[in-house]
Amino acid sequence: MNLRHFLCFALLGAAACGAHAADTDWTTPAEAAQFRTTPSYADTLTYLQRLQQAAPGMIHLETFGSTPEGRPMTVVIASADGTFDPAAARAAHKPVVLVQAGIHPGEIEGKDAGLMLLRDIAITKKYPHVLDHVVLVYIPVFSVDGHENSSPYHRINQNGPASMGFRGQSQYLNLNRDYVKADAPEMRAWLKLWQQWLPDFLIDVHTTDGADYQYDLTWYTEDPHKLDPAVSQWQQDTIVRHALPAYEKRGHLASIYLEFKDGADPRKGIVNFGSGPRFSTGYAALQNRPALLIETHMLKSYANRVHAVYDLVELMLEQVNRHPAALLAATAKADADTVARAADADATVPLTFRPDPQSTPYTLKGFAFTLTASDISNNPWIRYDPSQPKTYTIPNWNGLLPAISVTPPAAYVVPVQWTQIIDKLDAHGIVYRRTRAPMTIHATSYQLDDPQWANKSFEGHVMLRDFKLHPVPREATLPAGSVIVPMNQRAANVAINLLEPQAPDSLLQWGDLDAVFEAKEYGEPRVLEKLAREMMAKDPALKASFEQKLHDDPAFAANGYARLHWFFQRSPWYADQHVGAYPVLRLDPAQLKALPGQASPAHP
Repeated sequence: MNLRHFLCFALLGAAACGAHAADTDWTTPAEAAQFRTTPSYADTLTYLQRLQQAAPGMIHLETFGSTPEGRPMTVVIASADGTFDPAAARAAHKPVVLVQAGIHPGEIEGKDAGLMLLRDIAITKKYPHVLDHVVLVYIPVFSVDGHENSSPYHRINQNGPASMGFRGQSQYLNLNRDYVKADAPEMRAWLKLWQQWLPDFLIDVHTTDGADYQYDLTWYTEDPHKLDPAVSQWQQDTIVRHALPAYEKRGHLASIYLEFKDGADPRKGIVNFGSGPRFSTGYAALQNRPALLIETHMLKSYANRVHAVYDLVELMLEQVNRHPAALLAATAKADADTVARAADADATVPLTFRPDPQSTPYTLKGFAFTLTASDISNNPWIRYDPSQPKTYTIPNWNGLLPAISVTPPAAYVVPVQWTQIIDKLDAHGIVYRRTRAPMTIHATSYQLDDPQWANKSFEGHVMLRDFKLHPVPREATLPAGSVIVPMNQRAANVAINLLEPQAPDSLLQWGDLDAVFEAKEYGEPRVLEKLAREMMAKDPALKASFEQKLHDDPAFAANGYARLHWFFQRSPWYADQHVGAYPVLRLDPAQLKALPGQASPAHP
């Protein structure tokens, strides 16, 4: 820096001397360490703050939440002309691209790539026009507490950096399983950020585990059956036809996401890893938004992985910047299609998916390997030889087909007392109205029976593994303040996946509504003995059914209380408790129209 520049910085500050910012050292912490290490959160924010001071018209930092340990969650807004708020972006018809790093903070390439890319956009001007028609919303570290819980021993499968963050946040929750259930404070903050900006495209940066192969990066987008056709077509054109070929021209090698059917033998083929709404890309699909999952290869050097992310993210921004209207048109059409679907009585929405039984050939650029019988695990032990690249033709079973589908109601109804359901609707920004007075309605709901739970916890929940379900008509008296959730809204798919019991990430499946399966009143054995005799005397068929149960089920026959409870469950004393009655109601168009006109304005 010459004397004139020095005096400018000393007297006026970096912001006033931004034109000379290129004269300072803008090497990122990871570059300075030759990618042996990755910076702390404090050092990351210091670098970002320098960028903001040097280029205040292009870089803006905000805090969008706080972690359980009290750390600020920082987001960077980048725009060529200072478009730093959602309303301005929409007014300027600029697509919003959300890039997030460090949701798994041991997989932190996206943070260091982001620092380099922001510098090369705002300071060195290597890409001076890539944000002319795009607003970039960039989260350098999503799981901040996990990032600061750093150790050399957190990712045994990974080649550097020297110390890596922890997969869970400080409450031991995996944020990339939390999008729908939204337990973590970090996720609830992210959902508010999402609703504020409503991004048009999401990029989520990770590092893979699994096999060894030649690719430095694998990628994943949701199956077309999970997406509006306009969104699926945009992904295919922008990502597959344009960005990825350009990425490989920069000297990289990319593959679709590689989830091997048998980890001990890649030749058996690849399958879909089973993304759903609990994951980033699955949640974006419910929100009618395209999303790209980036997985750098864990065994490549950290420098290689950071540059892989840098190049692909930059190329994606280039594509969006060149054709902003195409992305805006795709997301607008997807939203409009979702709203219009509410008027289609024949429309169905898939809740679960099954593998397409038809595979296609896939060329895998892998390495030679050996399989050895292990005397420790008693399983095959695979060992790769990276000195021997080898190409295999393997079957690809990535395709999915809809399995369980539902016809959406015109609206759902949630009685006011089910606050845990309403809280989740609020967290996801679902539009609803509240009733202003008590009312009795006719609707449809579900009767749930024979629940079976998992035998261990997952992400702090013991999930419902199986149950029987059948629809039932129901007359219900709703207290004032109950919630009516219409389906003619752009976020209808989120509501459906929260409220339909069979959806894999529904509130019921996560165990949030387990109380509906619990009988609160019970019978004393001495009373049930008398009840059982009275019931059999009045109903010979019931007596015959009991005797058949004794004959067919030895465990039942040997359990005295189970024998008495069998009668209690078939009595009005038990039926009046409504065990298994799902509390969420479904209204068809006529039932919705017949509701008394006593509801508050839409919320939120």
